[in-house]
Amino acid sequence: CSNGVTAFVSIMRGCNNMCSFCVVPFTRGRERSRDPQSIVRECRELFENGYREVTLLGQNVDSYYSLDLTGNEAVTFAGLLEMVARIDPSLRVRFSTSHPKDITDEVLFTMARHDNICNYIHLPVQSGSTRVLQLMNRSYTREWYLKKVDRIREILPDCGLSTDIIAGFCNETEEDHQQTLSLMEYCRYDLAYMFMYSERPGTLAARRYHDNIPEEVKKRRLTEIVELHRKQALESMQRDVGKTFRVLVEGV
Repeated sequence: CSNGVTAFVSIMRGCNNMCSFCVVPFTRGRERSRDPQSIVRECRELFENGYREVTLLGQNVDSYYSLDLTGNEAVTFAGLLEMVARIDPSLRVRFSTSHPKDITDEVLFTMARHDNICNYIHLPVQSGSTRVLQLMNRSYTREWYLKKVDRIREILPDCGLSTDIIAGFCNETEEDHQQTLSLMEYCRYDLAYMFMYSERPGTLAARRYHDNIPEEVKKRRLTEIVELHRKQALESMQRDVGKTFRVLVEGV
């Protein structure tokens, strides 16, 4: 199903991050990056066929790594982003998803250089508590994540930011939950995908931890997260009232 205007282009398969709640490494295997020439060719063909926006897709696009045609020169995600952005200034470029530990200044500066790379980053945090992040095997701390958000805002002051948040992960305390809310207050996400923790068979968490947060506690914590996000999203939209933007019309 396609609207003929926006398209998704897969740049890699699989994932090397063993987040304890996630089944992807077991179902899709290790990371494998497509060669950059085939990606650029696909994006160019889409543009020539009338598409005006491409989203580069990967479980963790920031760890994209391949070699150029010579087989000697490494192409990082920042390099790939640059190659796709140069196809045509009227081709809008997006990407998803970024793992907080891997997004680089090089990617942010590439975004700043090209008007046609949309100023929007999906940066899943999952929890605002370092203790829970360690249980999740997310390989960063709360403080590290907040510094990454600061760096994004420093290089791309008007960058939109979205995230994923899990409420009620194994062993999450009330204090851990409050830390998630306070991190949301700091980051002020434009969009968030918010879920109650739900155990996936075969994952590290299913083998190692008990899913021990009662359903009603999970629901209450999720409700508090959703309500805070709705308030922040409304404030974000209200700040845009009176401004003029160039937009892509995707349909009637």
